[in-house]
Amino acid sequence: MIAAEGLPRLWRRPGAERGGPAREIQARAEALDFAALPERAETRLAGLLLVIPDLIALGLPDMVTAASYPSTPRIPALSYLLSLLALKLTSTRRVSHVYDIAADPGAALFAGLTALPKATALTTYSYRLEHHKQAAFLAALDKAALAAGLADGEALNLDFHAVMYWGQDPVLEKHYVPRRSQRTRSVLTFFAEDAGTHTLLYANADLSKASQNREVIAFADHWKAVTGRDPALLIFDSKLTTQAVLAELDDRGIGFITLRARHPGVTKALAALPATAWTSMTLGRAGNTTRRVKVHDDPAALLSAYPRPIRQLAVTGLGHDQPTLLITNRPALPARQVIQSYARRMNIEQRLAEAISSFGPDALAGAVPLNVDLDVVLSVLAHTVCAALRRRLPGYATATPDTLQRRFLNTGGIIENHDGQITIRLNRRTYSPILRQASLPETTTVPWWDSRTLRYHYD
Repeated sequence: MIAAEGLPRLWRRPGAERGGPAREIQARAEALDFAALPERAETRLAGLLLVIPDLIALGLPDMVTAASYPSTPRIPALSYLLSLLALKLTSTRRVSHVYDIAADPGAALFAGLTALPKATALTTYSYRLEHHKQAAFLAALDKAALAAGLADGEALNLDFHAVMYWGQDPVLEKHYVPRRSQRTRSVLTFFAEDAGTHTLLYANADLSKASQNREVIAFADHWKAVTGRDPALLIFDSKLTTQAVLAELDDRGIGFITLRARHPGVTKALAALPATAWTSMTLGRAGNTTRRVKVHDDPAALLSAYPRPIRQLAVTGLGHDQPTLLITNRPALPARQVIQSYARRMNIEQRLAEAISSFGPDALAGAVPLNVDLDVVLSVLAHTVCAALRRRLPGYATATPDTLQRRFLNTGGIIENHDGQITIRLNRRTYSPILRQASLPETTTVPWWDSRTLRYHYD
């Protein structure tokens, strides 16, 4: 309509007049021509390339192929995933902040591009994806994590997390957001963590109130597709699912440990029990301390909607006025193991807190759950990569992702390109001695670098 009226295009105002600092003009994002790569370039993110050996060991290119992620004529699918992963690993909270690192030679080399794609390209990439692509990617990632020893799969902690939406979209459902202590419009996400190694293994943002109770079944199906068998033991709180779904888990032979609500009739019956019905027990706690508790183990408790008797453990001495009620369909599991296994379920809340702090899933502004879906899957990938990296660093077996980001991944340096080999010279810092002792390979062949080799040098 404007063209039909003969009006000219509006002129583009200079950056200073538009407000905010002028952005550096970056190269067009496209596959990197290594023949044109300079022999030497400074980078603020040389440490980002420390994770490349683990990405290759996990088989990231094969995961992208298995998920059938789309490409564009100029940017391969793998480079899109690596660009988004670079934001996670450098603690760039929002995709719109990509300009902070897009022109950095280290970030561009990490993704195999001349520069990282702009915010619009990265944001709209998720619009081309369906949930089944994320599910296929996670299946390949979980197989790789199990094969690499990053997970053992003996017990799995499950939990929901609501990603708050800051707009007023009426389509989104309201969920309880703990950080706001209220129900508000949000995207409900589901996470699974390996209880033994504390590695995040699964995420799904394609949920609704109508389907959330059966997400535990969907995860069990996912795990069976990955390992060929149902999960051995699932641990979750009482609001994750319903008693009818618990019965379905029991029918499939899937073990579970969960809480039971303290109904007045149950607490009254427990209060009437004689002292001889309770067994004293000492539980270990963090910091080599102990806690003395009393346990009543009832092998045939009855629930209102569970079709058969179930084992119930009532535990006093945990700091609550009323006993804590645990139910499980594993009658032979020692009571101490049941209690301590559920206590360690809190680890998944710690993992989610780490992911929020380091990878920014709560900084999302998307109103469409499927757009959040890719982001939470990338958070799982970033968490897995950090778990693999810290195994290489002596003394960092329990380091959190933000510690790795601050001390190693955000280290600057020099990129040198000579005779088909890329050498990363990392700047000397306080933690350089850790890198010198790390079990990083001397050379690594990088598939998305036209099979050039990567080598590290510590000044």
